[in-house]
Amino acid sequence: MRIYYAGEWRSTDRVLEVTSPYNGEVVDTVPVMATAELDRVLDSLAEGARVMRSLSAHERSTILSKAAALMLEREEDLGRTISREEGKVLAEGKLEASRARETMIVSAEEAKRVGGEMIPVEGAPGVKNRIGFTLRVPCGIVAAITPYNFPLNLVAHKIGPALAGGNAVLLKPASDTPLSALKLVEILLEAGLPPTAIACVVGSGRELGSAIASDSRIRKISFTGSVEVGRDICRLAGIKRVTMELGSNSPVIIMDDADLDRAADLVTASGFGNAGQVCISTQRVLVANRAHDSFLDRLVPKVQRIKTGDPLDSSVQMGPMIRERDAQRVEQWVGEAVSAGARLLTGGERSGTLHTPTILDDCQADMKVCRDELFGPAVAVMRFDDIDEAIRLANDSAYGLAASIFTQDIDRAMKFVREVDSGNLHINWGTQWRADLMPYGGLKDSGFGKEGPRHAIREMTEEKMVVLHLK
Repeated sequence: MRIYYAGEWRSTDRVLEVTSPYNGEVVDTVPVMATAELDRVLDSLAEGARVMRSLSAHERSTILSKAAALMLEREEDLGRTISREEGKVLAEGKLEASRARETMIVSAEEAKRVGGEMIPVEGAPGVKNRIGFTLRVPCGIVAAITPYNFPLNLVAHKIGPALAGGNAVLLKPASDTPLSALKLVEILLEAGLPPTAIACVVGSGRELGSAIASDSRIRKISFTGSVEVGRDICRLAGIKRVTMELGSNSPVIIMDDADLDRAADLVTASGFGNAGQVCISTQRVLVANRAHDSFLDRLVPKVQRIKTGDPLDSSVQMGPMIRERDAQRVEQWVGEAVSAGARLLTGGERSGTLHTPTILDDCQADMKVCRDELFGPAVAVMRFDDIDEAIRLANDSAYGLAASIFTQDIDRAMKFVREVDSGNLHINWGTQWRADLMPYGGLKDSGFGKEGPRHAIREMTEEKMVVLHLK
């Protein structure tokens, strides 16, 4: 494929091989843009921002609606592309393609509702004959920097709201998985997006990403990725709007009155979907002492039955990790936990990028698997005596993106909601759940700002206050 900027599809002297995480086969090649070209990209996007600002809300909505219709026509191809470049099983790739389309549909709907509000300025002392209202206007150029694990839907979550709000977009997808993003750009242009309103470039995060973050012509950055890179972007960004969707170490609390069969089903789904490479994957499972043995009796066989292998094989339920070094990291952390006293109940084996679904029991809070973001197919089980201890353990993390509790007691559930420091809270479900229209974001080191089209549009537009001073 080619990259796109300054209104044209382009090739360069340097190319990047996009390979299958499963077998290393080359899926496609993509040109790498030199950082020196960034000025040309941004000059073109500045013109695109002027064009987008002049479009009516109806026109922007129509473009996004047409794009969603084209995504439906190409859903099979998009799903297969996701699976081939990212490694998630085909069913998950197709589901992501469907969700990305829904994200674009919601963005199209929200484009029609971008507006201000009346401000009752006459409520201030001594103010008469004034009318106040706000207007929302585009930021200008939005930089969207996206990760590998949802290479289409997380792109849609940034591009859709940015365009709905009347901005131009500079998209830098993850170098491991740029193909889905480039196909979405093709679709948007076919749907009628002005040619200078978008750019999609591939390059070094350290060089190109840093140049993007520090450029004053970019008014808004929306980033999804690691805490370390997020901190670097914030240091470089200067005075501009920034949304950070960063790491997690999501806990699930299993109370002694929980439906254990349901809890085991949902911990399996939310702990091992996409080989655990999801920000809101279940990583810590906190189980009441009285429910511990019964819960594990249900959980272990379910996890052992997960079939791993070729993600394009319809019988496979979990594919590889994105890179071998990531699978090695999971193997290392699991080994360190076992050496420190954790019990390996199942899994713990690796072959290349494939790591078996793993359960560790008797884990302690100071183990890496309980403190840092694993981003892989393993869950760490810990015990507790009562709800207060469970909440203390859940909060014993630098992260706060998602948490859940299984209980039939409404008082326990509401105590959990009030006291657990997390941006997304679930009752009687796993942590890996997100409706694409809801506000989504974390607390603490998990970041700041919200995604979800309506909420992201507010992050990607600016507010003017207008006062009419009447005679």
